[in-house]
Amino acid sequence: MKLALIGNLNVGKSLIFNSLTGIGVEISNFPGTTVGMYTGSLVHKDKHYEIIDFPGVYSLDGVNEEETEVRKFLLEKKADRLIAVLDSTRLERNLYLLLQVAEFQIPTVVVLNMTDEAEKQGLVIDGDRLAGILGCPVLKTAAIDGMNLDRIIPLAESEAKTISAVTHYDDHVEAALRSFSKVNGSDRLSGLLALEGLLPDSDLSETAGVIAAEIEDKHRMSVHQILAANRHNEAKRIRGLIEKDGKFKPARNFDRLLTRTSTGVPIMTVILLTTLICVFIIGSFLEELIVELFETFLIQPMYALSLPPLLENVVYSLLIAVEAGLGIAFPYVFVFYILISVLEDTGYMTRAAFLADRAMHNIGMHGQALIPMVLGFGCNVPAIMAIRQFSERERIIASFLITMVPCSARTVIIAGIVFTFVGLFAALSIYLIVFILIILTGIVLTKVTPGDQFGMILEMVPMRHPRAKQTLTRAWLRMKEFLFIAMPLLLASSVVLGILQFFGIIAAFQDLFEGFMYSALGLPDYASTSLLFGILRKEMAFETLAILSGTANLGSVMSAAQLYVFAIVSVLFVPCVSTIAVLYRQMGLKISLAVCCYTLSLGFVTGMILNALFNIF
Repeated sequence: MKLALIGNLNVGKSLIFNSLTGIGVEISNFPGTTVGMYTGSLVHKDKHYEIIDFPGVYSLDGVNEEETEVRKFLLEKKADRLIAVLDSTRLERNLYLLLQVAEFQIPTVVVLNMTDEAEKQGLVIDGDRLAGILGCPVLKTAAIDGMNLDRIIPLAESEAKTISAVTHYDDHVEAALRSFSKVNGSDRLSGLLALEGLLPDSDLSETAGVIAAEIEDKHRMSVHQILAANRHNEAKRIRGLIEKDGKFKPARNFDRLLTRTSTGVPIMTVILLTTLICVFIIGSFLEELIVELFETFLIQPMYALSLPPLLENVVYSLLIAVEAGLGIAFPYVFVFYILISVLEDTGYMTRAAFLADRAMHNIGMHGQALIPMVLGFGCNVPAIMAIRQFSERERIIASFLITMVPCSARTVIIAGIVFTFVGLFAALSIYLIVFILIILTGIVLTKVTPGDQFGMILEMVPMRHPRAKQTLTRAWLRMKEFLFIAMPLLLASSVVLGILQFFGIIAAFQDLFEGFMYSALGLPDYASTSLLFGILRKEMAFETLAILSGTANLGSVMSAAQLYVFAIVSVLFVPCVSTIAVLYRQMGLKISLAVCCYTLSLGFVTGMILNALFNIF
């Protein structure tokens, strides 16, 4: 049996999907997490179920990619049952979508999620009465606590029914629907879609186009607006029948502090700096501990084995790679993901987006674009994927800016090289330089990129206490990519490096760039190889540097100025292969090449300027 989860953004669909299937789809408090349709499976009482997680949508009559994709799926009846997930704290808007879902006549179970949040806000919802109005089962849940999630599959299996509630549209629309049924033999859904111009080419579409024009002339508004108004009125009516306000009202003072410019900006600055400093300090402590263990119990004993030269070179490269990956990259990446997960779980990220709206307009985007940019601090790949809902102009600008955001792999470079061997303020200054370059790039792109700039509609999710299990699960899901993708790639690359180094091939490659690397950037010749490997995975630039220099203690082989220049060039250098691949899929070859050429030039030019300044002062 095939079950599909449908609902607005931020209603807990992905959390329910994870709970049902055990699959690690990222769950977040902001748009852009579930970009496509995710599928999973489960077995319940010896019966196999396929679960589909639709992207979050607010309606089914729009023309954006997500709404079109979901509408097409429902039209083709690819799901046997629908699980409609509603946010109990925002019933009217959620019921609007549900009324559209009802028109597809697919057996449905309605899940009233976030009932715990509704209770905190003093809302009393009569689930039984809603079930009576809709004619299908209604289940109250609190997905974050797992409440009643075990009842979803049994309900969908045995009690799901098509929603009997019917939206009564304007008299002219109803007359048109009756005419379509009589003359063309079409059902109600086909008639509605035809009136809105959303039905694939057919005889009905042509007839409906003429009638739609007549209706619009009479009402002086589009058919889409007429239908939307009717649905909103019906959703409001149903909400009035099932929802009552209690005595308790949540305090707004804290929200005002977070979203008012005079207080919100200092708070956001403190949160950002605190996050980075915590990553540096905790990561540094863990790094020192792990590296010391590696040196004592692996590196030194390896030399005592007296292995053949080639084998010793390969084994040593492997050990240095493991030390650099687990001992240096892992502590910083995992700590960063935990802290970002805490901010997401509290609901703070949407407040930050609201606060940043005016500033983001100066670089050609609205405040909601801050969300994928902050996501870019973890990884640029999902950040690029999250810009799909933006306008073409914003997508172009965001493509350049997001690829410049210091992701967790770049944070490894900044923390592992600059913070460890140069100092805290030097590490923070790299972030400052990068942020200034992002702002300047955005300002320039705003002037030269064609297209209109639109406003922002941003949903403010409730503030919540972060749950330890949820936070750690989210951090672990993100961390798995590093452990199971980056680490094997790093180990394989270290073996190749060891062999190439033994036979002198690396030395020959480095000789080609030795003059430029030293004269322009002030770096040793092997830095060119490190930068090249950094295109595979950003943190590999740092790890390869450790392998080629023969030590994880880079401060013993390079000066503070060299380490600083290498770090800034690595951070600004061409994006990693994964980011380039996603960028190509989202934006095409032209934009992808432009981003690569720009970041390559920006990295080298910035490095050359800094090297010249260090030589002067």
